[in-house]
Amino acid sequence: MGFQGDEETGKGSPEIPIKPSLFRYNSPLTQVSLIGLVCFCCPGMFNALSGMGGGGQVDPTAANNANTALYTTFAVFGILGGGIYNILGPKLTLLTACSTYVLYAGSFLYYNHYHHQAFAIVAGAILGIGAGLLWAAQGAIMTSYPPHDRKGTYIALFWSIFNMGGVIGGLIPFALNYHRTSAVSVNDGTYIGFMIFMSIGTLLSLSILHPSSVIRNDGSRCTNIKYSSVGVEAKEILKLFLDWRMLLMVPASWASNFFYSYQFNNVNGVLFNVRTRGLNNVFYWAAQMIGSVFIGYVMDFSFKSRRARGLLGVGVVAVFGTAIWGGGLAKQLDYTRHDLPIKMDFKEGPDFAGPFVLYFSYGLLDAMFQSMVYWVIGALADDSEVLSRYSGFYKGVQSAGAAVAWQIDSHNVPFLNELIINWALMTVSFPLLAVLVIKAVRDDDDVEGKSKEGGTIPGIH
Repeated sequence: MGFQGDEETGKGSPEIPIKPSLFRYNSPLTQVSLIGLVCFCCPGMFNALSGMGGGGQVDPTAANNANTALYTTFAVFGILGGGIYNILGPKLTLLTACSTYVLYAGSFLYYNHYHHQAFAIVAGAILGIGAGLLWAAQGAIMTSYPPHDRKGTYIALFWSIFNMGGVIGGLIPFALNYHRTSAVSVNDGTYIGFMIFMSIGTLLSLSILHPSSVIRNDGSRCTNIKYSSVGVEAKEILKLFLDWRMLLMVPASWASNFFYSYQFNNVNGVLFNVRTRGLNNVFYWAAQMIGSVFIGYVMDFSFKSRRARGLLGVGVVAVFGTAIWGGGLAKQLDYTRHDLPIKMDFKEGPDFAGPFVLYFSYGLLDAMFQSMVYWVIGALADDSEVLSRYSGFYKGVQSAGAAVAWQIDSHNVPFLNELIINWALMTVSFPLLAVLVIKAVRDDDDVEGKSKEGGTIPGIH
């Protein structure tokens, strides 16, 4: 096996005449929307489940261990996922990936009855494989299909559809556990509801087209490569570890999911009762929709210069991040792991408002940070083959960080220490991302995927 066609984005063959249509099936808009719906059903519902704190259980140990297994395998298959996607194509990759989400939710249904965590841990490890494949595919689709000057808009579109899954998923435990004010874990119907949505997403993954079949409105294809090979992908993946652009992204990648264990378990899980945790999740993921749209607008429309837009985006997220983590510090000083507060209900009025706004703001920051990073990745190339590897590298490092974070929480590290680590990791990433934008984001669109892959950027040797 090997490459067929060339690696330029729409340059190796004549542009294809396209009839303008908002809902053309093989358009980037439709395909990005479809992958958004797949993620709505699968990782969106997974996020709602995780956001309950402890997977909806009173004791977070099983969920922490399952998540450690998940993110350990995710770290490996996130990096390998781009190559696997390039070899297998989207349908088989996504179908396999999405089915692992159903198994994971089912493992907590089992745990609800038998309290044996082995199944949840194994299911978590299997889900890590599937998630690595799914997010590599998603990253390639979301960053390579859109026109280069509207990548922030398409990222915001995807992020909004995807996080609507978290909103709906948050309503499931809220509604099904509404009258269980003293409950310490969610009921069976909650897990069954998640499994139904995840099964729908698995079937919906079959609607995703191969990148070579997706045609932009200007007639260019998203890639001209029909298939790849194991040898080629192995070589290209190994090269990522020596790519200065990827190395500058490592702190941001590591930080971008590191905070979930703290926010889900030690903010939402510690401060609120079961039904309120479900309600909070509705707004946490809704905040992500707002955050992604806002930062997408900044990074697509604020300046004519793409480099200037990138720098502004990094700066805006840095300011928001500092303010929100500062607010988190103020709240965290009120309680410790050994001096837990009484769990609040959403009907408690003023006492509920402050922690609720904080948790909402954490969701806002998550979307702004990750959307900004995805925009930077998308600005490095236009070709699906290249960006699938970049996205896989990002998700792999991200998941390695998450695996460490879940184990940190399992070892009962003080809450304040966890917050400081999260804040520091995110803060360190901002200047490095700014350097990456300055050195690698080109205003003349001379990016990898249109020029020779692996070419050097002036000033970097």
